[in-house]
Amino acid sequence: MGVCSFFPLLCLLLFFSRAGALFGYGLLRCQLISSDNIVYLEQVYFNKVLLVQYNSTLGQYTGYTRQTKEIADDLNKNHAFLTQERKNEEKCKTILPWMFDDFSKPVEPSVTVRSVEAVGSKHQSMLVCTVYNFYPKQIRVTWLRNGEEVTSDVTSTDELSSGNWLYQIHSYLEFTPRPGEKISCMVEHASLMQPKIYEWDPAPGSEINKIAVGTAGLLLGLVFFGTGVTYYKKNTTGQVLVPTS
Repeated sequence: MGVCSFFPLLCLLLFFSRAGALFGYGLLRCQLISSDNIVYLEQVYFNKVLLVQYNSTLGQYTGYTRQTKEIADDLNKNHAFLTQERKNEEKCKTILPWMFDDFSKPVEPSVTVRSVEAVGSKHQSMLVCTVYNFYPKQIRVTWLRNGEEVTSDVTSTDELSSGNWLYQIHSYLEFTPRPGEKISCMVEHASLMQPKIYEWDPAPGSEINKIAVGTAGLLLGLVFFGTGVTYYKKNTTGQVLVPTS
């Protein structure tokens, strides 16, 4: 179907457009007023001014200048144009509810937990929990330390639009690593049957691993030292040192 067959009003007004016009464009709008009330609008603009409009609620064209009022009166007497507009209205009623139902379904977020450089912080480390590609917008992101919610040294962005009906949010936790503790990011969202917990897995060489390795090395050194002292005492017990001349 060509542009003029789908949008006859725009093609007609292009014929009447005066020289020197900056630009002209047309809009097709399907407005969802309620689940059973959909309005179809066909509008034509020149130089950012609305010239004429078809409104399915009225079932007719309306002109907003002297010239387009005359054109609208002629169009309202044209059976072919009115028939085409009613077909366009039916397309709105068919497509819009389907799109609304599809986009209104909750979308489960993707989540990553990683460490970032802690700049100007009193703590040694900072984690960021990135939650993205979720819908609807409402979401709750919290931090857990050994299963208990952390409320201090936590900052979060607002829910940000990703530009494709989906959203993203970023939550930051500043902390000082302790051996053996578990840090997790918990996400609550309409797409989830229950809250999901995403545990931070320290990478090799991270600060918490350095502490753990250092502690293990110290303990291992103490073990070897104790074993050496015991062996020395055992082998020197009962021996008498004879002075040499």
